[in-house]
Formats: sequence, C-alpha cells, structure tokens
Amino acid sequence: MYVSGILEITSVEIGVVAVKAINSNYYLAMNKRGKLYGSKEFNNDCKLKERIEENGYNTYASFNWQHNGRQMYVALNGKGFPRRGQKTRRKNTSAHFLPMVVHS
Repeated sequence: MYVSGILEITSVEIGVVAVKAINSNYYLAMNKRGKLYGSKEFNNDCKLKERIEENGYNTYASFNWQHNGRQMYVALNGKGFPRRGQKTRRKNTSAHFLPMVVHS
C-alpha cells in the first residue's frame, strides 16, 4: 500500500510544534513574508504555534513571524495550494486542520 501526505506533528516546546512530512522528511516552514516552504533541516521558520479551536479543529501560526502585528496562519485554498500567511486569519476555515492518528 502506497501512502502519501502523512504529516508528523512533534512538540518542540509548550504550545509550539514542528510538522514533518513522513515521505520526504521535509519540515513545514513559513518565512517572514508568510510563504510556506519545505525545509530539509529544522530551523526557526519551522516553529508553529498550535491552537485547538472551539470547533475541534487546529490552527497553526508562525511562531517567529507576524504581519502588521497579526499572526500568519498555515492555510490552503480550495484547490489545495498554500495561501500566503499575510492573507490568513484564525477564523478562516482554510486555516483549520483536523489531525488524525494513523496506524501502519
């Protein structure tokens, strides 16, 4: 069975996580302009603040970067492409993710 798209969420410190793709071993990172990218090495851009929302979904915001004093969130558009962090808000459903346990 071929499985792709599985992400591992690891705690870095209280309320801060790192998201790593199992297949590629790349970390999810956000630069200071809000652009998402994959980093082979763990760095400060890879630190994300995890918050469990009232609806049970999780949001992930850059730990290090803000835009005009506002958090920049990991979000996907309707076609599954990443949205720039500057255009995202915590209440946008495009920034809501539902982590699931995967058994191999």
